[in-house]
Amino acid sequence: MAHIVAEPCIKCKYTDCVAVCPVDCFHEGVNFLAIDPDVCIDCGLCPPECPTTAIFAEEDLPEKWKNFIEINKKYGAVWPVIDAQKEPLPGADEMAKVESKLDQLDPNPGP
Repeated sequence: MAHIVAEPCIKCKYTDCVAVCPVDCFHEGVNFLAIDPDVCIDCGLCPPECPTTAIFAEEDLPEKWKNFIEINKKYGAVWPVIDAQKEPLPGADEMAKVESKLDQLDPNPGP
């Protein structure tokens, strides 16, 4: 099973998780990170690094975010790999507190 990036990442995009990933399974969109489930080795290093508690083992993903399994699979296959830590998005600390922001997920690939 893979780890899943869920809704709290939208418009925050902290990349502390990327810095610890041994297999470069993170992919970058404009305002969200996704994990390619075919590359993730389920090592468990990334969840404790996420300041917004946006990363879960698939079996621990809250029911309200189950749709993020498909979102990660979809975008993890097409967005570019991110293999180095970057600055979070402007306003990330404020956006981390916002709930129900799926409608703000930008489907475009990151830089």
